[in-house]
Amino acid sequence: MVAPGAEGYLGVLAHHAPLVAALGVGALTVRREDDKQVHIAVHRGVLEVSGNAATVLADTAELASEIDEERARRALQRARLRLEARAADTDLERAGLALARALNRLKVKQR
Repeated sequence: MVAPGAEGYLGVLAHHAPLVAALGVGALTVRREDDKQVHIAVHRGVLEVSGNAATVLADTAELASEIDEERARRALQRARLRLEARAADTDLERAGLALARALNRLKVKQR
């Protein structure tokens, strides 16, 4: 597994040492037993590795196969417009996170 840690990507292999890490926005890649990879767009959360198992608790998680590319493009455009407008009532942090989420969805979908 490769996970987007809050401070950078983390690699987790079988028999990894116990670990708890904050997740950021990025692509979570899991290698299944049949050696195929599954790509998941995640947005913040926690990764726990213990007893040769990994648990991910994410604020949002979307399988690449389930991402609606057109919807992600529209969300990206809305976030960019909010950030460019810089209206007094715009929550810039929230708009920045929306931009990061939309970009991440598109990146994961294209894998």
